[in-house]
Amino acid sequence: MDKRWAAGERQRVEVAIAGGGLTGLALAAALGRAGARLALVEQAPLASLVEPEHDGRVTAVARGSQRFLASIGAWPAIAADAEPILEILVGEAGSPLGVRYDHREVGAEPLGWIVPNRTLRLALQGAIAELPDLEVLAPARIAGVEPGSGALGITLADGRTLEAELLAVCEGRLSPTRELLGIADRRFDYRELAIVCTLRHERPHRGRAVERFFPDGPFAVLPMRGCRSSIVWALEAEKAARMRDLDDRDFAAEVEERFGDLLGGIELEGRRHYYPLVLVEAERVVAPRVALVGDAARGIHPIAGQGWNLALRDVAALAEVVEERLGLGLDPGDPAALDRYAAWRSFDGLALVSICHGIERLFSNDLEPLKVLRNLGLGLVERLPPAKRFFMRHAMGLLGELPRSMRDPLRAPASEPVGLFPARSVQGGFSTGPRFRS
Repeated sequence: MDKRWAAGERQRVEVAIAGGGLTGLALAAALGRAGARLALVEQAPLASLVEPEHDGRVTAVARGSQRFLASIGAWPAIAADAEPILEILVGEAGSPLGVRYDHREVGAEPLGWIVPNRTLRLALQGAIAELPDLEVLAPARIAGVEPGSGALGITLADGRTLEAELLAVCEGRLSPTRELLGIADRRFDYRELAIVCTLRHERPHRGRAVERFFPDGPFAVLPMRGCRSSIVWALEAEKAARMRDLDDRDFAAEVEERFGDLLGGIELEGRRHYYPLVLVEAERVVAPRVALVGDAARGIHPIAGQGWNLALRDVAALAEVVEERLGLGLDPGDPAALDRYAAWRSFDGLALVSICHGIERLFSNDLEPLKVLRNLGLGLVERLPPAKRFFMRHAMGLLGELPRSMRDPLRAPASEPVGLFPARSVQGGFSTGPRFRS
């Protein structure tokens, strides 16, 4: 694609991607490897998004997501910084009951991996760096979108214009392009801040992740490489503001009081990051020649660490739909393609919105009847191995109708159904047949 592109000129692409964060980069890598002509529009310079101070979070990468990242060539650059999750302990503070998930109950592979977001960004930026038919427009901003004959007209703030058969919006839960398109959303403010930071500790974590529920918010400790862990502490906004005023030593003492001495003495590594928590759900995930992907479609509470795994299932599904359409010489943004994407992703998205919101509401109070109910539930799951295995496989991203790039090639050929739900034919909205390339 010609890089000399002046204001007033118009470029034609098959897919324009709004948003160069983790989700947009992953979609660009998947579609680029499939040979699609692409434009990636991001408001910030890509180099600024991998600065060490830009994002202090880590991401839990489920097994299905790891398979997808391997399929787009990103996993080799991630693996050295990815800490396997071998065990997960879930319980309520002050209660002897809880659930222990052990990876050996479902196989030899880890339950997932904890990866710094910066590592993911660097790997995904590397994966798109050599794509021949990708135009990266950063910094750039979408200022207008107009329908056209067989394509959308996309105007950038600097005057450049695009024609795209499909616009994939990957900007996050507060997407300005979604608002520009007039797609309404529903929001729930949890009135919490997620406090994220990295700890060094005396004892090894041995691949154990811990989530404890307190009345003022959940507290998670996630294993990282070495004797290091990331904490994700969702705390009521007023209390979080008081935590912000503490120096590092006093803050570490507050963390240690919540977590105990399981890992020995702790100290902060780097600075603390604070993120407001808001549930956002778009009223629809498609519009004419538009698909919402990841947090732009629905941004969930981080309580189960499933946000980006849900987004990657969107990415993998949309990439599969687009690749098959292009391989057959069909329009990737026509109603049939968009209806198929929306039908494929509707149940998974709705289910995780409901599950994560329900868990947060259930554990965010101190009413005695609910405390009894919660502890009975945790104790029951611990004593029912089939239920534990189901929840583990769900968290690992191995249930439901998975895109081919997320399936285990040794266990589930593309022609066989995967998970709980039967695969459907192309006429029914899902394809399990071979890919066709032009």
